Amino acid sequence: MKQSNFTTWFKTGSPWVWMNAGAVAIAVIMTLGLLFLIAVRGLSHFWPADLMEAEYTIPGQPTITLIGEVTTREQVPTERLKGAGLPVDPEKSEFMERELLKVGNRDLYGADFRWIVADWLTDERYPEDIIAIERREWGNFYGYLLSVNQDGKVVEGEQARQTLEAAVERAESIYAEIRALETGDIGKINSELERLRLRERGYELDNALTADREAQIEAERAVQNAQYAELEAKLVNLYTAFNRDSLMARAMDGQEKRISLSTVVRVFRPNAMGITDKVGHYFAKLWEFVSDEPREANTEGGVFPAIFGTVMMVLLMSIIVTPFGVLAAVYLREYAKQGVVTRIIRIAVNNLAGVPSIVYGVFGLGFFIYFLGGNIDQLFFPESLPAPTLGTGGLLWASLTLALLTVPVVIVATEEGLTRIPRSLREGSLALGATKAETLWKVILPMSSPAMMTGLILAVARAAGEVAPLMLVGVVKLAPTLPLNGNYPYLHLDQKFMHLGFHIYDVGFQSPNVEAARPLVYATALLLVGVIASLNFAAVAIRNHLREKYKALEN
Repeated sequence: MKQSNFTTWFKTGSPWVWMNAGAVAIAVIMTLGLLFLIAVRGLSHFWPADLMEAEYTIPGQPTITLIGEVTTREQVPTERLKGAGLPVDPEKSEFMERELLKVGNRDLYGADFRWIVADWLTDERYPEDIIAIERREWGNFYGYLLSVNQDGKVVEGEQARQTLEAAVERAESIYAEIRALETGDIGKINSELERLRLRERGYELDNALTADREAQIEAERAVQNAQYAELEAKLVNLYTAFNRDSLMARAMDGQEKRISLSTVVRVFRPNAMGITDKVGHYFAKLWEFVSDEPREANTEGGVFPAIFGTVMMVLLMSIIVTPFGVLAAVYLREYAKQGVVTRIIRIAVNNLAGVPSIVYGVFGLGFFIYFLGGNIDQLFFPESLPAPTLGTGGLLWASLTLALLTVPVVIVATEEGLTRIPRSLREGSLALGATKAETLWKVILPMSSPAMMTGLILAVARAAGEVAPLMLVGVVKLAPTLPLNGNYPYLHLDQKFMHLGFHIYDVGFQSPNVEAARPLVYATALLLVGVIASLNFAAVAIRNHLREKYKALEN
């Protein structure tokens, strides 16, 4: 009886339902766990951790004072420490705890991270007057504030802290003004001067550089040079004021260091900060991460250029891939004769979806950049040669390469949507006097638009995370300007750009400062997931709206 019941239950298919449900649950738990790990490792980096000061005594060596932030703790075999040349007693304990201490001050010590044995630390304390200085170069500085030199006057003691806060704010405002001047007005003048040079070179190549044209170009150039001279004088004054103030600080080994406030981003005392101050600091750092430019070989600062480049490339790719994928699907489903050739084409399209992405990158490099871009330079931009305009990697070729990579997904999804449209709707439209083209444009395509959006969602999800092909067709480690700015032609499709995926690769595997870069790998990975999810949610919302709009027609 029991065996019969089990056999009946097995034949109902319930075991497979439970097995699939369990597999889905495990997959969801693993995905959420991975996201949680990335979030914890990445977001905790921006919290202002307390700075420890302690005495560190290696057996047989003099005692030294250490100041730093404990970033990692781990248990290691004693034999491993002994193999590293440390004077440990392997018989004392099988394992010993060691800590990774961020001591900062890379300009003084050569490295801003140091492994220490926790058992050799004594007199651990957290003085409130320890300061942390975030700098634009050489990383953080940890130590004690001695004095502030403001406009030639030296301020010491408690008053130095108040003076320093105001001086840093002043330096930051001047820095923002300098950046706006360099990237705005001066950048625009440099762009205009380059256009004048190229126009003059074009006339020379066409043997059309007459005296009148040359005089006109020189007059325009003189106007731009005059404006540049005025802005340059203003910039010199700003830099003079920017480099005016400095501070004197003492490091953990007693060395005194003069730091120009022009290199300081912010100064804070983490040990003296309350929970409210730390939360405010935390969100300020988060905002800096998503809105500022990178610095210190991409291990400090923000990733806004990479966010902008990723979103811009995905949008351009979507604009390119959607019409091509839809047209191909419409032809295969509505117009092509269903035979051997059509079946072969569909097989080829499905196989293209499985081609490794690096192959598309090689194709984009060879066809788009070397062949197409090189010939376009010869035909339309000869005045720029030998410097390439489109004959080098850029935003346009990266978008086209990824469009080529994702077009099979759009074709397959659109074909599926066209197949689901009832034949009765086509026949009803034709019976009412509409042509085949009108039926296709006004009935079939609107009703299959949710399927098109599904294909676009899949295309965006794959393209936004691709890195290998982009390394060949336009992405760079650091782009000085955004591909969209106020200089004509405003959208610079020929310009190289930054990408979040490549930024993760560069920071994680090419950074000279591995320990400093590791938290940013997690933070940038979480941000990339968020960007992809945001793009997909927007596409899903559009798809759901279209699905509700045409649901009545399907019924």
